[in-house]
Amino acid sequence: MRTFANISNEYSTIENSNVILQSIPYDGTSTWGKGADRGFQAFLEAAENMELYDIETDSEAYFQGIYMPDEWNEFASPELMFQSVYSNTKKLLQTNKFLTFFGGEHSVSIGVIKAFYEKYENLTVLQLDAHADLRPAYDGSKYNHACAVYDARQNTNLIQVGIRSMDVSEKVEMDRRKVFFGNEIKEGKAWIDDSVNLMTDDVYITLDLDVLDPSIMPSTGTPEPNGMTWQEIENYLRIVFGSKNVVGFDIVELAPIEGMHAPNYLAAKLYYKMLSYKFYGGKQE
Repeated sequence: MRTFANISNEYSTIENSNVILQSIPYDGTSTWGKGADRGFQAFLEAAENMELYDIETDSEAYFQGIYMPDEWNEFASPELMFQSVYSNTKKLLQTNKFLTFFGGEHSVSIGVIKAFYEKYENLTVLQLDAHADLRPAYDGSKYNHACAVYDARQNTNLIQVGIRSMDVSEKVEMDRRKVFFGNEIKEGKAWIDDSVNLMTDDVYITLDLDVLDPSIMPSTGTPEPNGMTWQEIENYLRIVFGSKNVVGFDIVELAPIEGMHAPNYLAAKLYYKMLSYKFYGGKQE
């Protein structure tokens, strides 16, 4: 059985694991670049070539145990996808493990987030993304990738970071006080404390890889210029994990490009870094 980063069974069974890594390889509503349904396999291959000692936290996060259930991949429509992801996430939450998810495109997060906000009262959803994703419906469905955080906006404390592309219609759905656009990130560091101070104690992170600049993350469906650097996102995540109770996270929108391994490796490194911060502490700066 394949495991994350080829870790041994000692650290990969459900009984021995504190972490669940759930793959949701759905790419049914993406409207430009396709391939997010192949992201998880590229991510796994990259992880198998990654060192598992994290220098910064002086830790090996895989000692926490990382269990990978079977993929959720039988989705006949966006509506059935949502219902399946939502109901299965509710079941996973009963395990009391630390839940992590890997897409697939961003619509997979809608059902995950709903299950989390039903469990955690006064939940903050931290969206790291190039796109606002606040449309009530798009292309005939409210479970489209362009609607990824609309429901979260209605039912959670939604904080949006890295946004640099949106439709004018989304302005009416947006709480400007809780949005930190890409240009603000480049203009200074005040946005970090400002955004963290708006968060409640419990935080769920939904991370669309297109929040990163295409120079380091070209392998997404809709890459946007002027994105975050590795140093910027690493520093920010360190602070969030160090000051809040992160209850789970997802990483979405890796659409691998044949022959280009670096973006896949970045996604694997980012996932593992987030586990390192969760279990071995983020240093506040």
